[in-house]
Amino acid sequence: MSNLLVFIEQRDGKILPASFQLLALADKLASSMGGQAEACVVGDNVSGLTDTIASYGAKKVYTVEDASLARYVASQYTTALSAVIEAASPKVVLIPTTFMGRDLASRTAARKHAALAIDCTDISVEGADLIVEKSTYAGKLAAKFKLSSAVLQIATVRSNVYAASEPQAGASAEVQAVAVSFSDHDKRLTCKEVVSTSSGVKDVTEGDVVVSGGRALKSEEGFKIIYDLAEMLDGAVGASRAACDAGYQPHSRQVGLTGKVVTPKLYIACGIDGAIQHLAGMRGSKVIVAINTKADAPIYKVATYGCVIDLFTLVPLLTAELERLKG
Repeated sequence: MSNLLVFIEQRDGKILPASFQLLALADKLASSMGGQAEACVVGDNVSGLTDTIASYGAKKVYTVEDASLARYVASQYTTALSAVIEAASPKVVLIPTTFMGRDLASRTAARKHAALAIDCTDISVEGADLIVEKSTYAGKLAAKFKLSSAVLQIATVRSNVYAASEPQAGASAEVQAVAVSFSDHDKRLTCKEVVSTSSGVKDVTEGDVVVSGGRALKSEEGFKIIYDLAEMLDGAVGASRAACDAGYQPHSRQVGLTGKVVTPKLYIACGIDGAIQHLAGMRGSKVIVAINTKADAPIYKVATYGCVIDLFTLVPLLTAELERLKG
């Protein structure tokens, strides 16, 4: 049986939405491969998440629980996932394309001598082989690769490329706890403390809506209107590299090839001209709205809707109208 295993990424008991999206993809691929979609969740006290994971389509859930796994530590998570792979014997492992996912996938692939593709935007099956598509050359080209079924196939998949299935109330899955023994090598690194720098606004990779600002905002204070609009849309705040380099926003909010690649349902670019690196980081968004006074700005070539107007005029008007509609 050609089963597919989805790594469920969670932080403090909260599952990353991209994990649910991959369960839907795994279920679709499994029907072509004659297998089933299974899941793996790693952490401390994560057994309580199994019902939720089952409701999104996992037929079997593997858990690895240990106090040392409360926070991501590369060597220990790699050992944990490798142990699940030994127990589950999947043909394919799918992992969300996040900072954790990129690191974990590459380490696990090296340890298991697996075929690996990072940041895939499309996945299909040809026989028992995985066909993956990736964006290359700053989004100018789409390249397809075949991962051989002769070895384990591991792929990380970009968020929001696939839609998650609706959760099924009452769905159940077989649960198997996997015991792991960490070596002294695994224990060389430990997480002593986590200091949050979050402002309470969603990370750009997690929002269905992203409102981004460019250097035209002129200052950190200028970004207040971006935050106000994002709050009305329950979205995340992003920024161009120029805005981050100028100190208007932290680099954790930078969208682009040298920042974070995002694919939200709605991307609003405010005062961003559209350098090629930025376009490559957001052009996969479902709907793109550009607000810029420069009618010939490159951002308009990828925008669904373009507004040639001063952002300081339009953005507050949008925020006010949304506030009025919400009563």
